[in-house]
Order: sequence, then C-alpha cells, then structure tokens
Amino acid sequence: MTVDSPRAETPSAAVPRPVPLVAGALIAFVQGAALAGWGVYDVVAGFTGAPHNRGLAEFGGVVILLMGVLPLLAGRGLLRRNRWGRSPALLTDSICLPVAWNMWQSGGVMAVLAVLVALLGLAGIVALLHPAVTEALERR
Repeated sequence: MTVDSPRAETPSAAVPRPVPLVAGALIAFVQGAALAGWGVYDVVAGFTGAPHNRGLAEFGGVVILLMGVLPLLAGRGLLRRNRWGRSPALLTDSICLPVAWNMWQSGGVMAVLAVLVALLGLAGIVALLHPAVTEALERR
C-alpha cells in the first residue's frame, strides 16, 4: 500500500511554470537583492562614516533593507504559484519607473542606470501581466 502525496494530486505540480512567470520571479529577486544590498550598504556606511544624523542613516538603511525583503518574498511566492506574490512584485516594478525618472534627471552615469532600472521595471510588469501567468496562478 502506497500513500500518495497531496502535492502529486495538484494539477499545478504537473504543469511546468510558464516562462513569463519565471521571468517575473527572477526580476523580483533581482530587485529585492538590489534593495537589500543598498540597505546593508546604508547601515554600514552610517556606522563607519560621519553622517550629519547618524541614527537617521541607519534607520533609512534598515527601512530599505526591509523594502528589499518584500520583492524577495514575492518572487518566492510566484515560483510557488501563490497569487498573492504578483501584487507586491508588480508594486515593486511600478515603483521602478518614477525612481528611473528621478535618476534620469541626474544625468551622467545615473542616466544609463535609469534606463536599466526602467527597462527592468517594464519587463517585470509585462511579464507578470501576461495571460499565461494569470492562468498559472489561477490554476492553483
């Protein structure tokens, strides 16, 4: 007598993940890692540097670090085909656009980075709003 696992009975386990879903999850992971890295950098720079308001520098770094956790969790949720993962991932993608505009106005190297941030945000929005992603998330 064998015991079937409940995981094998779900139809989503047998169907492969659509490419746009994986792309959207990877973009969320990249954005989350970038935000978390920036937050860690701000915390370390606040402790080692001489900012005007030392406590504010560390607090800002912790806030950015926590903001990086959201897209990381969203990417994990998307790979597990949890519907809730799409909303925070789309929120992060949409926030990339005004951030890119602000970076673009700085000029120089920041303008090049602004184009990359905008393209990453747009790619994430397009990938996560693809009909195959909706179908894969609703199938569960």
